[in-house]
Amino acid sequence: MLKVAIVGNIASGKSTIENILIQKGYKVFDTDKIAHVLLDESKERLIKLFSQDILTNERINREKLGKIVFENSDKMKALESIIHPKVKNKILEIFNTLKEDIVFISVPQLFEANLDDLFDKIIFISAPKEIRLQRLIKRNNFDYQTALKRINAQDNESVKIQKSDYLVINDKSIQDLEKEIEKILTNIY
Repeated sequence: MLKVAIVGNIASGKSTIENILIQKGYKVFDTDKIAHVLLDESKERLIKLFSQDILTNERINREKLGKIVFENSDKMKALESIIHPKVKNKILEIFNTLKEDIVFISVPQLFEANLDDLFDKIIFISAPKEIRLQRLIKRNNFDYQTALKRINAQDNESVKIQKSDYLVINDKSIQDLEKEIEKILTNIY
């Protein structure tokens, strides 16, 4: 099985790439969605760490939790120390149970969580900061400052690009993006 990571900073277009691959019939998993489930499974530990304030209707409120961790890097690290090992286990479980020739897993925190050694190939999705800001404001209904804070909280992409096998610049149309993905699919095996 060829194990391929899809990575990129926030609002770069990972979900769009995932959808293109799914439409082409590939198995695609998103660790953001996996992490959301893991947050609820880790509820008791997270309450001890961050207080009851992170709950809404007895469930982890990701928006409230996000405000806390994006304001405090130590709290972000504490959250990641709980979630990243669990995400790694889920990725390994996917690899051990699937019988596909190739599997794609979107891992936004691939390098930060030191998960890059689990993959054979890495596709990095990049988009200019201003485009990402606009996407984030529109998608999450953030004000400009909140969106900027989220973008600036992530590591510089240049190091991540150097560690990746493929680079996709997502600043054009969906059709252009599909062509880029098709080129990678042709060469990836």
